[in-house]
Amino acid sequence: QVQLVESGGGLVQAGVSLRLSCAASGRIFSIQTMGWYRQAPGKQRELVAAITSGGTSGGFTNYVDSVKGRFTISRDNAKNTVYLQMNSLKPEDTAVYYCNAQNAFTIEGMREYWGQGTQVTVSS
Repeated sequence: QVQLVESGGGLVQAGVSLRLSCAASGRIFSIQTMGWYRQAPGKQRELVAAITSGGTSGGFTNYVDSVKGRFTISRDNAKNTVYLQMNSLKPEDTAVYYCNAQNAFTIEGMREYWGQGTQVTVSS
């Protein structure tokens, strides 16, 4: 069974940094795109950042405008793990952050997977 497990969330003050991690486990052969989404109360889930496969540490990256210059996504393909380094956090970054794996080629076929979510709360 393929699972995505996130870690690294928490309650922090504005201006500090957090690093989220997401490890995909199970019989995984490849994952084309890994990303982070977030959902704040009363809002739709939005893509925060995504990274394609490529080499050992990922290829192309994409960020929502509100986090450009503050967040950095990276991945370790050998470990099927994706990271989100979040610097200069703002209260508006408060949300549940979800890990996503698209076009994951696994023992279960080609599928999309989601993590269970990790809460990030930024106080002012």
